[in-house]
Amino acid sequence: MMSITKAANKIGPLLALISVFSLFAILGGQKFCQLGTLNDILMLSVICGVAAVGATLIIISGGIDLSVGCTIAIVTVVIAKILNVKFGEEYIVVMHPILWPLFAIFIGIICGALIGCIIGASVVGHVGRVVAVLMGLLSIYWIANSGISIYIAVLIGIAVGVILWKINDLTIGKTPLPPFIVTLGLWASLRGTAKWIADESAVYPDVTSINKHSIWIYSIMSDIKIGNYILPMPGVWIWFFLAIIIFLMLKFTRFGRHLYAIGSNVNTARLCGINVSKTMIIAYAIAIACAGLAGVLRFAWLGMGDPTADMGTELLVIAAVVIGGASLSGGVGSIGGTIIGTLIIMIVYKGCTVLELKNFVQEIVTGGIIVAAVTLDQLRKRKAFNK
Repeated sequence: MMSITKAANKIGPLLALISVFSLFAILGGQKFCQLGTLNDILMLSVICGVAAVGATLIIISGGIDLSVGCTIAIVTVVIAKILNVKFGEEYIVVMHPILWPLFAIFIGIICGALIGCIIGASVVGHVGRVVAVLMGLLSIYWIANSGISIYIAVLIGIAVGVILWKINDLTIGKTPLPPFIVTLGLWASLRGTAKWIADESAVYPDVTSINKHSIWIYSIMSDIKIGNYILPMPGVWIWFFLAIIIFLMLKFTRFGRHLYAIGSNVNTARLCGINVSKTMIIAYAIAIACAGLAGVLRFAWLGMGDPTADMGTELLVIAAVVIGGASLSGGVGSIGGTIIGTLIIMIVYKGCTVLELKNFVQEIVTGGIIVAAVTLDQLRKRKAFNK
């Protein structure tokens, strides 16, 4: 039978959700307790929730990711740039109003996955190889822009990448880096890259108002109206569908079991034959691909590419996972808890808005909830250690 302590750990976030909602229901009264408010809470939760589902994988493995907000920003810019591509004198999105936005979405998610691979490879010790690949790609870009044939640029870029790769293997070798440092560095670099791609300004899809309606991507973050009823936007269903997939992955696959093992004790996991490097790279790739999907949703919300978007979202994402019961030390966490944590944060935000409280009140309350969640996690671990 499940012990009382374990049961409390599992239902703790749910009890917190009920308590927070009840508090604002009492304080806000009818103004808070209406379907419109609940719909707003779900709407506010979508982007943070999608990114948090992915971040759960990283935190379970004992890692951290501070690049979420920057990834979302760069994905919005990439999508806007793709939608602005022309074939001759006509926009491709006008010629292919379904396929081209789908392609833009695909590239946005792939951008997130590639960023995840870069972070994961750097964390497990392949930062030299990452630099080699990036320098090879940059060499191709610089040489091609100088007017030299693209074929020559590609050959030179490959040569640069291979040489730097070999130099790294012969000198530096494998050098693991703390995920906090890696993602903190990319926190600045990715934001700068987004501004570079966007030429330091917002990027709007340059289509007419008539053609704008053919870009169905905007409808992802719009309510569904059936008669007098309003259903949650498609983004909400995307969030829950993604959560189910990641939940099943963690619960029933070898990858999920390996992730928990690595977070609990990486050395023991390695001795048990788990390929820690491969597992971590995959975890970061999947997790930040989710941030890429969050970037798609942000673009659908804004209708433009914004290199300054989602500053601070990474902190809300980490908070959602921790409030949901995950341990920053790794080895503990669940998708259900992350969803609950996200809803708690957004209930606080919406509740403070309904009560017409200042923004700093919401920030203080959210910070207090985070500290309380981490404190409970530390007390739980100390109790387990004393046993």
